[in-house]
Amino acid sequence: MIEYVKGEIAELSPAVAIIDCNGLGYAVNISLNTYSAIQGKNNCKLYIYEAIREDAYILYGFADKQERELFLLLISVSGIGGNTARMILSALSPAELITVISSENANLLKTVKGIGLKTAQRVIVDLKDKIKVAGNAAELPMGSTSLMSNQVQEEAVAALTMLGFAAAPSQKVVLAILKEEPTITVEKVIKLALKRL
Repeated sequence: MIEYVKGEIAELSPAVAIIDCNGLGYAVNISLNTYSAIQGKNNCKLYIYEAIREDAYILYGFADKQERELFLLLISVSGIGGNTARMILSALSPAELITVISSENANLLKTVKGIGLKTAQRVIVDLKDKIKVAGNAAELPMGSTSLMSNQVQEEAVAALTMLGFAAAPSQKVVLAILKEEPTITVEKVIKLALKRL
């Protein structure tokens, strides 16, 4: 089983990356999130999921393990295959997807091409509890000390919903904290929010 592919980016499009590993080129299907993460780089490391079928051997690659975990959860849902899961992860960032599932926002999920209301509801029902179990704050990208309070707010709310708090109260508390301290880091927002929730 291939865990990851690490090498030079030979070709790159928003859907496929060809990674040259010592003269062997791997064609890896990627999401837009992964494309954004590796765009402009010469080398990369992609975490791999292998889809082996009678008629095909397909590699899906992800810039980080959290996105791969979400992909594996998505394809565990009846009616969702690799391409549909990749489409969902292209439309929503991992943090956004976690928030959508935790807050049971089926309407936002069905805006993804190829996802109807029934499928969106099935994804939410099947994954709601697994996201809370699988999620822990360490998995979220919390190294950001940027002053973009919008991004800080999104990441903090996503982390809190992953920790099992409801989205609406989390949003309210995070907004209140950011109003008091606009330049605060994500880590501090989460720590303060945990005391107030």
